[in-house]
Amino acid sequence: MTEKMSLVDKEILKRVTENKLSCVTAFEIAEKLNISAKDVGEAADSLNVRLANCQLGLFGHTPDKKIVKAKEPVSAELESAINNSLDNGRLPCIKAWEIASEFKTQKFSVSCACETLNIKIKDCQLGAF
Repeated sequence: MTEKMSLVDKEILKRVTENKLSCVTAFEIAEKLNISAKDVGEAADSLNVRLANCQLGLFGHTPDKKIVKAKEPVSAELESAINNSLDNGRLPCIKAWEIASEFKTQKFSVSCACETLNIKIKDCQLGAF
């Protein structure tokens, strides 16, 4: 590692496995360094490190990249929370996380509900999509 390498670059390279940085790890780095997740995503991109294992199941999983699947039924309360958080018909990633926290459920469950409701998730906090 060179002296000019940033702290975030060093942290990413310490934690990368098979040239991949998991979503969970990227958020851990952001929290540790008190920076945005998007900054970590951009640094990973500049290092040609691939983001992996999206917590919403939307990208970076092996072997199928996207693992989110429609899952019936979706409770009326969850559907309402999702619909009330839409931005131009899509659910922002951060809103999916907030809904998961509010409902005390996994982030993946919220994205499965969106898949069932034919709602796309947008604006990855890491900048992957």
